[in-house]
Parts: sequence; structure tokens; C-alpha cells
Amino acid sequence: MRFCHPANSCLWIEQGDGMKHDWKTGAVVNRREMLARAGAGFGSVGLMSALAQANSLDNVPTWKTSAGRAKRVIFLFMNGAPSHVDTFDPKPKLAEYEGQMPAGSLYKKAKSGFMPSPFKFFRQGQSGVVMSELLPNLAKYADDLCVLRGMHTDVPNHEPGLLLMNSGHQQPVRPSFGSWASYGLGSENQNLPAFVVLCPGRPVVGPQLWSNGFLPGQHQGVSVDTNESDVHQLVANLQHPSMDRQQQRRQLDLIQSLNRMHRQQRPGDVRLEGHIQAMEMAFKMQAEASEAFDLSRESAATKEMYGDTAFGRSCLLARRLAERGVRFTQVYYVDRKNKQPWDTHADNNGGHRRLCADSDKASAALIGDLKQRGLLDDTLVIWGGEFGRTPYAENKNDKPGRDHHHTGFSMFLAGGGVRAGFTYGATDEFGMNAVEGRMHVHDLHATVLHLMGVDHTRLTYRYSGRDFRLTDVHGQVAGDIIA
Repeated sequence: MRFCHPANSCLWIEQGDGMKHDWKTGAVVNRREMLARAGAGFGSVGLMSALAQANSLDNVPTWKTSAGRAKRVIFLFMNGAPSHVDTFDPKPKLAEYEGQMPAGSLYKKAKSGFMPSPFKFFRQGQSGVVMSELLPNLAKYADDLCVLRGMHTDVPNHEPGLLLMNSGHQQPVRPSFGSWASYGLGSENQNLPAFVVLCPGRPVVGPQLWSNGFLPGQHQGVSVDTNESDVHQLVANLQHPSMDRQQQRRQLDLIQSLNRMHRQQRPGDVRLEGHIQAMEMAFKMQAEASEAFDLSRESAATKEMYGDTAFGRSCLLARRLAERGVRFTQVYYVDRKNKQPWDTHADNNGGHRRLCADSDKASAALIGDLKQRGLLDDTLVIWGGEFGRTPYAENKNDKPGRDHHHTGFSMFLAGGGVRAGFTYGATDEFGMNAVEGRMHVHDLHATVLHLMGVDHTRLTYRYSGRDFRLTDVHGQVAGDIIA
């Protein structure tokens, strides 16, 4: 199992009143804050359990609120960016103005005119949420969806767009969304990581999308290659080739005692602490992960419901991890041949027909399975990509595509305290710009954290002389979408 090193943190000096003095900044922090920021964990005298006991005595982090209904998040990420005007945002005007060149400010010159969607749209469920014919399985759960039509972001390029959606910043130096959730809320299961990434291969940008950045190392996302289906291929080194668990425990205890002696000579070295935690977590995962990642325990009917594809297996694994208390699961829609399958510069219509068939089946199966098991109420499912696609064609050939589009696109949420059967926001009559219920990526992050019971303005980490947060200095909670 592979773990990244955490970044350096601060040292504290205890004062007589029980408070801690941060020698780098001069700030005074209480013991709970010191422990949380120091990042010490599994390998250090039961510190995590001590923190849990402290929290049980109402000594909760200042960023916690009482508003949270989502105990966990599953983010279904459509790499490459789905077309909003072919999925959740029908635009009849595109047919009326077909072929006409778009006016106004564009990020690059349009090569062809407006292109209507060839797909039909229907109102679904009692709520009447409008969806494309490409999503017949999700249509069955229309009354559970909260569709966001007013999404917008800063850039129409994949790398910065991916980083912004996954970490709140365009540059690859910040902690990822899942890492912030892990840092703010910890794990419900001490034998599994709080943040797991399910990805068949590596998307564009790669591990930076689930990096802990400068947060302590235990908040790094643990990535699993879901091209494989056998549990021992999904998660390597689950079984020791020669030792049983008792022998491994004795060996690890000896190594950890040496590590702690080594650490005493290097106070404040969180990188060393990260190694200690990683070794302890890896040992614990040998028992729990063998069961959690074993899809052979699922019935044939359940596996068929999700589909025998990398994305289908990933969604099924996400449900199994949600059941076992994993706080944040990121599911990337990629494949070995194409790191950005939804990037339909050519044959947008054929590409979306194929991609939606796979994504629709597995995404709907996940929502339905969570609902049937009583997990959807406190599990927030997010579906979407890094931006949208242009309402106009990129080329004039017989299989035209759509280019990148960032000023208006759609995503959806389900469960976790959002309004069900609800459509929020709107783009203009051509689908070019978000004009109502506008939600920037920072607003999405702020809202998701709020649904998890976290005040995004207070979830901060001090690094390099300043306080950082997922939403930087931005973000507004979209109260209208909260049930």
C-alpha cells in the first residue's frame, strides 16, 4: 500500500494554564486544537481515541456545526466533462438557431454554429425533473435528485479545471476535497482510511487530485485501481507471504517502538509521524479491506444491477465502503485507453450515447442500492465533471463534437440532506451562461461541507504563515437546495 508523506507542521510549548503556544506564529491554541493540527494518530499512544473522547465531552472542533445530515460523500466524477445540453439542460432555441455562430465573449473562436441536442428530454417522476432520454435508469430516481443547472467555474482547460473542482485551487499545491473532509471529520472506521479513491488507471493530473497537500499524511486519499476485480489485485499486499497476524502484530509493535524512540529525538516531525500512522493503518486494513473490497461477497443480481464495467465495479465498491464508514469516496470515470472519456471533441452524440449508458446504469444502481439499505439519507452522492461542453459544434464534419465550456453547466446531488426532486439554477436560452441560481465550484464545496456539518469558513489549517481552507476566501452555502 502506498502512502504520501505529510508536510511539516508547527511545534507547541505547553504553558502553565494548559494552553499551547505556537512558537512559529505566537498564537495560543488549546490542547484539542494542538492535537488536531499536530496530526498525530494511530501510532502514537492512542491519540485518535483520546481525541474522540474529548469530542464526546462536547469539546468539538470550532468548524463543526449542528446542521450536517451527510455522514459521508461519494463523488462520481465524469472525467472530461459531460455536455449539460445533452443530459440535464434542454435548450430548444439551439434547434431554432442551428448553425448560427454564437455571439459575445468566448474563450476561443467558435469554428461552427449552435448544435441542438439530438436527444429527447422528458419530465420524470412526480417532481417533473427534466432529463435526457440517455438517462433512463436515473430517471427512475428523479424524485431523489437535486439538479444544479447554474454551475460555473473559472477555466475551460482540463488540468486547472480538475484541480479547482477537486481541491478548490487551480495550482497543484493544495489539499484535495476528500483530504479536507478527512481532516475535518475523521473516519467512522479506524480500520479503513477516511478517504478512498476508486479509479481504473490515472486521470489527467493524477494523484494530485487526491493529495493531502500540506495536511497531515493520514488524510491522503488511498487509491485503488478498479480495472481489477479480485480483492488481492485491487489492494496489494493484503496477505503476508509467511507470517500470521499475531506474528505481524509483534513485528509491527517492535518496529513502532523503535519509531517512537526515533520520533522523541525529532519533536514536531510530522513526516515521521505519517510513516508511523501509515504502517498502523496498513496493518489494520489487512483484516478489514479483505472483506470490504471483496466483490465476490455480492450476489450475482447485485453485480448485474451495477454492470460488469470498471465504473460499475467502482460504484459497487463505493456502496460497500459507505456501509463501513469511509468518510469520502471519489469514483473517477476513466479507462486505460482514455483518461478523459467525456471529452467529446468529436462525435459528441455517439460518445454521450455510449458513456451515458454505462454511467447511467451504475449511478442509478448506487442511488437505488443506498436508498434500499437506508443509507441515502446520510450519504451525499455528487455526479458531474470539471465543467460542461459548448452548445455549439466544434467542427462541421458528419460527427461533430463539442468543446470545453465553463460558464454554465450541470451537476446533480442526491441524498445527504439536499432537496429531492428539485432543479436549481438555470443557464440562458442557449445554455451558454449560468444566469440563475449561479453556483461556483467554491459554492459547491461550501455547500457540501455544510451538509456534512462543517463551517467552510472555519475549517482551516495553518501552513507557511497563513490559514488555508478548501474554499480559499470564497464560497457561499446554497441554502435553497438544502432540505
